[in-house]
Amino acid sequence: MVRKLRERIIDGDFIQVVPSQRIARKIGVHPFNVYQQLRKLNPSRYTFYVDCDDFQLVGSSPEMLVQVYNREVTTHPIAGTRRRGKTPEEDDALMTELLGDIKERAEHIMLVDLGRNDINRVCVPTSTNLDALMIVEKYSHVMHIVSHVSGKLRDECSPFDAFRSIFPAGTVSGAPKVKAMEWIATLEKERRNVYAGAVGYFAFTGDINTCIAIRTMTIKDNTAYLQGCPAARTASRTLLSFGRPS
Repeated sequence: MVRKLRERIIDGDFIQVVPSQRIARKIGVHPFNVYQQLRKLNPSRYTFYVDCDDFQLVGSSPEMLVQVYNREVTTHPIAGTRRRGKTPEEDDALMTELLGDIKERAEHIMLVDLGRNDINRVCVPTSTNLDALMIVEKYSHVMHIVSHVSGKLRDECSPFDAFRSIFPAGTVSGAPKVKAMEWIATLEKERRNVYAGAVGYFAFTGDINTCIAIRTMTIKDNTAYLQGCPAARTASRTLLSFGRPS
């Protein structure tokens, strides 16, 4: 699969594509117990448990997909990761290394441009802002490069239009999005289902807050399904037009 995608990138079909694989493991505990342990082991901005009767979702996602508050649209592209250091000195060194990595920077800037394009489709053009560029957010086990993009929703657009414009995130699909998704659908053995989708809420006020369904497991019939999760040793990769799989 990776070889075929690299060939398509070389041919110019797309700039980036993010394939993934899935693993399944039997579990012997209630899904809510998994959620409770996850909150302790890997706290994140979006930690959630969703009971859908015949299956449950448990996740700890660091990445906002889209937020709408008082018609202000926000998205936070994430690209670029390092583990946390064992000491403050090692942590600082890893952060410096991350910010200096040419491949990580190129991928991040591309995804920021994609986010700005997504927001521009539904927001007043003069209102689009890059509120933060390439800052490092630190979590319990990893650190990420994050940027903040925002804009004011146009009068004729609804909050759901903002969600639809940004979904799915470029960080889990690629660029151009449609072409990357077409190839992912062709080459991946299973449908992604919840993975790389969105979890969040749509309020009666029109406000929205959603995250990308990464670092998320679907639990059904005592089996946990994980996809694109480095901690579970699945092969989530990013292919860039000038780089190696990462």
